[in-house]
Amino acid sequence: MDVSDTKNSFVGVVFGVSGLVGKELARKLVSTCKWKKVYGIARRPDLTSISGIHFISCDLLNPLETKQKLSSVLEETTHIFWVTWANQFPLDTEECFQQNKTMMSNVLNALLPTSKSLKHVSLQTGTKHYVSLQGQGQIGQLGYYDEHSPRVTKGNNFNFYYGLEDLLQERLSSSKVSWSIHRPGLITGCSDRTLYNFIGSLCVYGTICKYMNLPFVFGGTEQCWEETFIDLSDARLVAEQHIWAATNTVSQVQGQGEAFNAINGENYVWKEIWRAISYKFGVNVSESSMFCVDFTFSSAMADKGGVWKEIVMKEGLQETKMEDLANWDFLDVLFRCPIKMLGTRTKADRMGFKTRYNALDSIFYWIDVMKAERFIP
Repeated sequence: MDVSDTKNSFVGVVFGVSGLVGKELARKLVSTCKWKKVYGIARRPDLTSISGIHFISCDLLNPLETKQKLSSVLEETTHIFWVTWANQFPLDTEECFQQNKTMMSNVLNALLPTSKSLKHVSLQTGTKHYVSLQGQGQIGQLGYYDEHSPRVTKGNNFNFYYGLEDLLQERLSSSKVSWSIHRPGLITGCSDRTLYNFIGSLCVYGTICKYMNLPFVFGGTEQCWEETFIDLSDARLVAEQHIWAATNTVSQVQGQGEAFNAINGENYVWKEIWRAISYKFGVNVSESSMFCVDFTFSSAMADKGGVWKEIVMKEGLQETKMEDLANWDFLDVLFRCPIKMLGTRTKADRMGFKTRYNALDSIFYWIDVMKAERFIP
């Protein structure tokens, strides 16, 4: 039986509703009759403009505020979608680990004592589950990571993904509540509230290149230019997978802690698609100027904040600062990534989740969404 056939009986809460996947989750949930009510939770004021969402601004790091604002909501909640994280501290630090665990713990503390309706918690982490920022990935030995690949055990082991998984195991294992874990790679989506915003960065870069008649250069290592180092994960696919796992009994093997890589499922290399992306922005590139190992986005774009402000005013775009959409340090790291984070999607395929996206189609779709939402001209 597919429990998603039950109509008007679900109440969903999306934690991180203003992010790349959060926005898509909210749109998909409110667009079907299966969901009686959908709440969206974020720390900052609501700018998502998603019709049908009951938005609540809440600082989840504050236990008292969390309980005061969410207790009545959580009493009727049937499904939690956790697609948020605290990013005040660098990844793989103890501070980042503790903050993220504290946020989820505060919500569970407000929810579990009174909840009678909760059916499922859907947790989003990422394929960085399989590697360490200290260079302790094992891709050379293991090939493509599947969901049973071991955690990184060397070093201090402060990957906050592990803390969240262990917290759900601890708090839900003795209950009738099921949970699932979703591990996307590089997410393509549209948001001005996301730190690691690939499409936003790409769009700002392409727009400035066109406006200033600059070459559309890929700055990175030759390996990242010619080989696939990280899976693309379309936000539409990730959102659909969350809902599929949360509402379909087939995906809930024994109901507890099933993990799924949430990836497009298609290899790509930047060398083969970079020219097409440049044409999408209306920027011409030559073979000799497309790739440069010495080019860094953080240096090339460091003084372009005023240019972006000029473009926004001239084109009548949504008012954003360049850093609201673009993270140049992230692009530099992404295109110089020393560790491959490539997963299989065999498990999700085998259990019936068939959604896939072509890499270039996915990038083009979200560029068009950025244009439609007036983030870029």
